[in-house]
Amino acid sequence: MTETFDHIVIGGGSAGCVAAARLASEGGARVLLLEAGYSHRHPLLDMPPGVFKMINGSKYMRYHQTTPQAHLDGRVHDIPQGNVLGGGSSVNAQVYMRGRPADYDEWDQILRGNNDRVGWSWNDVLPHFVRMENNNRLCNSLHGTDGPMMVSDPGYVDQFSRWFVQAVQALGEPYNTDFNGSRQRGVGFYQFMNRNGKRSSAAYAYVAPQEKNPNLTVRLRCEVQSITIEQGRAVGVVYEDKSGAVHTVHADGDIIVSSGALVTPKILMLSGIGPADHLAEHGIACKSDLPGVGQNLIDHPEVPITAKANGPYGYYKQGDGLRMLKNGLQFKLFGSGPVTSAGVEAGAFVNPVEPEADPTIQAFCVPIIYLDRDSQGLVEDDYGLTITTVVVKPRSRGEVRLTSADPKARPAVSPNLLKDPADMQDMIEGQRFFLRAFSQNPLAQRIEQVVIPAPGDLSDEALCAHCKRFVKTNYHPASSARMGADGDPMAVLDARMRVRGVEKLRVCDMSAVPNINAGNTNAPAMMLGDRCADLVMGL
Repeated sequence: MTETFDHIVIGGGSAGCVAAARLASEGGARVLLLEAGYSHRHPLLDMPPGVFKMINGSKYMRYHQTTPQAHLDGRVHDIPQGNVLGGGSSVNAQVYMRGRPADYDEWDQILRGNNDRVGWSWNDVLPHFVRMENNNRLCNSLHGTDGPMMVSDPGYVDQFSRWFVQAVQALGEPYNTDFNGSRQRGVGFYQFMNRNGKRSSAAYAYVAPQEKNPNLTVRLRCEVQSITIEQGRAVGVVYEDKSGAVHTVHADGDIIVSSGALVTPKILMLSGIGPADHLAEHGIACKSDLPGVGQNLIDHPEVPITAKANGPYGYYKQGDGLRMLKNGLQFKLFGSGPVTSAGVEAGAFVNPVEPEADPTIQAFCVPIIYLDRDSQGLVEDDYGLTITTVVVKPRSRGEVRLTSADPKARPAVSPNLLKDPADMQDMIEGQRFFLRAFSQNPLAQRIEQVVIPAPGDLSDEALCAHCKRFVKTNYHPASSARMGADGDPMAVLDARMRVRGVEKLRVCDMSAVPNINAGNTNAPAMMLGDRCADLVMGL
């Protein structure tokens, strides 16, 4: 017999975990949560800096490769995504960032004109952020202390991070005590989704407390092949389990797709929802002709600045096994020290051209020489510092397309990072600004030399070449199945996150957003899960 549930959630990432857990607990619904990846319970995933061990090769990551990017001289680069319950919240650097109020007011403006309109302004979404949050320092109208998501100041701050914060202040930027406060601008220390040296992922915060709830069924290593649509309504899901057996499950209520901005459009298209001509190329019958599926892909581009230290500053170098052993023992015995830090304690939001205007660049300070697997081997391992600069509101748009009707085939992803000349110019100005920070005390006293980019030529042309060589994802793909106003031909969803032309089908992840927020996307993804649960329950 075909199993039947009230709701099926496809994808146990940051949004899917929240939506599924709330529907099963508060909604009292029978919910099936299907996750293609592995369990989130692993020591390296739990400890804050474990991401640096996972990011460059792990079963807990799924590595999408871009198509050759012509504007980057044909470069192909990776886009790692979580392959684990909790999704990005189980493998990311845990930075807690919401974006600025104007991001959500922009969504609200874009979505005005919908029939049966749902508000998405800052005032509409703030209550979701507050009720999710359990902050260890802040308690006010912007921050909560009773939610399941643990938000904390860094358990350890490396001296390099402190020198970075002081050097950027020397450039005239204000010290910001709360990047999720009334204004983003400035330099300071991030807050993180962890507590007492342990990650607080969506899996731990939301799914784990429901493990004994018979309403919630979680199945791991289950790859969804398609959604079954009958007479214009989503009624079931076809998936393959880890043994290769194929199953069909039925939903009496809503089916929620929450597989991320790269896989959600793939699943929709395999189910006959997407651009009719593209579906026909792969022999897929069109159930709803939505040309916006897979289009409007946005990601935050990042480019590194890397410098060698003139002493043993920062966290480690590969040859310093004694220091790493000492740090590990301190964490194991006392729950303190460098291992309680995610390694990205400090950062900044700046506008290098108009300092008083909204920031155009976010920076992350990493007290090691850090390069991902696309660029390893280009810098000699040593003590050092990496600052990554990120364009927070990119104009470049990419796409996700099918490569085959075979569900096992990866989609073709073309993010077009820095393709828009305005994005490139913002990045160049951001690089130039933070290169100046290396020459400011107290940071300058500890730097032997900047290695990347080559310090001898900081012209626009040289920095442009550097950016094209090193730009990569900031791990924030979004907007590939976006909400939009009635009459918008590229809108995949209405303001209630419902797929146009198909009943009882919603999308609940960062692919749904009309535009990307300024900053990290994990907290916004969880907010989407919380909001989707309310919409399904009619709250």
